[in-house]
Amino acid sequence: MVRVKISVGFDEDELRDLAGPRSFERGQGYRDAVRSLEVADGWFSARVQGTETYEVEISADGADGLSGACDCPYGQEGNFCKHCVAVGPAILSRAQDVPHQRSAASSRTEGLERWLVSLPREELLALVREQVERDHELRRRLELRAASARRDDPTVRERVFALLDPVPFARYGCVEYADAHAYGRQASEAVAALRTLTADGRAALAVTLAREAMAALCRAYEDIDDSSGSVGSVAEELAEAHLEACRAACPDPLETAEWLARHLLGGDCDVFDPDPFDYREVLGTDGLARLRQLATEAWRRKPSGWAEKYLMERLVKAAGTVDELIAVYAADLSPTGETHLTIAHELEAAGRPDEALEWAERGLRELAEPHRGGSDLEDFLCERYAVAGQPARAAEVRRNGFRARRSLATYRLLRECARAEGSWERERPVALGLLREDADRSRPSWYGGPVLIDALIDDGDLATAWQTATEGQATPHQWLTLADLVRKDRPADALPVYLRLIDPLKKITGDANYQQIARLLLGARECHQKLGTAQEFADYVTALRAEQKRKRNLMKLLDQNGL
Repeated sequence: MVRVKISVGFDEDELRDLAGPRSFERGQGYRDAVRSLEVADGWFSARVQGTETYEVEISADGADGLSGACDCPYGQEGNFCKHCVAVGPAILSRAQDVPHQRSAASSRTEGLERWLVSLPREELLALVREQVERDHELRRRLELRAASARRDDPTVRERVFALLDPVPFARYGCVEYADAHAYGRQASEAVAALRTLTADGRAALAVTLAREAMAALCRAYEDIDDSSGSVGSVAEELAEAHLEACRAACPDPLETAEWLARHLLGGDCDVFDPDPFDYREVLGTDGLARLRQLATEAWRRKPSGWAEKYLMERLVKAAGTVDELIAVYAADLSPTGETHLTIAHELEAAGRPDEALEWAERGLRELAEPHRGGSDLEDFLCERYAVAGQPARAAEVRRNGFRARRSLATYRLLRECARAEGSWERERPVALGLLREDADRSRPSWYGGPVLIDALIDDGDLATAWQTATEGQATPHQWLTLADLVRKDRPADALPVYLRLIDPLKKITGDANYQQIARLLLGARECHQKLGTAQEFADYVTALRAEQKRKRNLMKLLDQNGL
């Protein structure tokens, strides 16, 4: 189980903050479902009856704060779930008894220890056998340890791969989200077994089994819903166990390099992504050279391959030159300009700014049309031109970007650069003319109105924006923005907008919709107040309340806003 923490001396407010409003409210409904609340060495344990019976553990250790864990799917992701919330108040209600319960639990633990020590060997074995019959996880762990102790390699291998077998958890042909954590917990036992082999001086066997285990887990992962990341965490531990075994066993560096290249270039597994330079001590000079050779051959065959590029980039960054790295990037230039920009950054970092600028300018020339207008590459160039005291060149980049993608964002970028150049007064009418052409050609859109209106609003030209809205296809959002901006000085114009926007909302339910109605009413009220027609607004609200009286949440919200 994954534990989450809150501060000592918690109360229900802290529970709410940690769990979130939804889990906290749902947890209140489970208070009566808490069963078997016990204390053991500082840990409260309880069962909560939900869809299934879930085990919850809550720690009240003053040194580490309060921590909670639950084996429900949501709790396994590290969340303080509704079952933990339910146990929290049960603990608080018994806070005065905690010292006594802890003392009693400690006494029980000490008594158990003394009794176990006093048992004859045969009785102790009988107890272990009884537990092994009941606890399958314990049985598997002991079987592995026994096989390893007697150097029964076939049995060790069989037990390791039995732990990685997903079939017992695949009820419908795959391991579903609810079962992934249990599978991951079992698979982690295989990792523990491999680490035990390494610790017991059998690292060479651990290396072999870890590689086979990684391949097995890759195959299994295709049919696992690992949204919680439980199995991915086990995969990381397995990769670490393999590296630890390699460091202890010192396998052949050339063979290790070849295995690592096959693994990294295979492209068949998304769950393992080791850094090749974590293996530099294992590989040594000869192994690293062999890995570089294999990576280079694969990259030359397929320069656009993701795995090939990643491995080459990593190796060259660690032990190559800037020019070698640029050659890797340049072999597969992206039409988005991202590769050109990466090269420019590498050259700048190497103290070669002129070459960096040349690559960025080349990227702009080769930039595909759909990616023009507000790209990172254009940002890079404009920043460098500004620093170099060349505002005209920056304005030209923004001008072309705006023409390629006419949006509010590119309009703002053009305005910023043109102002720096001192050309905005002549640039603005041209830009607005292009936006007006777009507005004239466009039809009403659910997703947005003419950029022209947004640009005029952004310029603060509210009179022209209002006039344009009355002529064109302004969206409700644009009308609302305009009404909010002009109502102080033009309440007679803004009022009809608010009332018009309220009408369609009357037919829709939902709290978000009700909040929007209240917002619009507040705007309308301010307009009426400025116009001296407060009674007219009161009559309107009275009629609205009568019409919408069945919507209790709306009525409550109107009351809260004094409407």
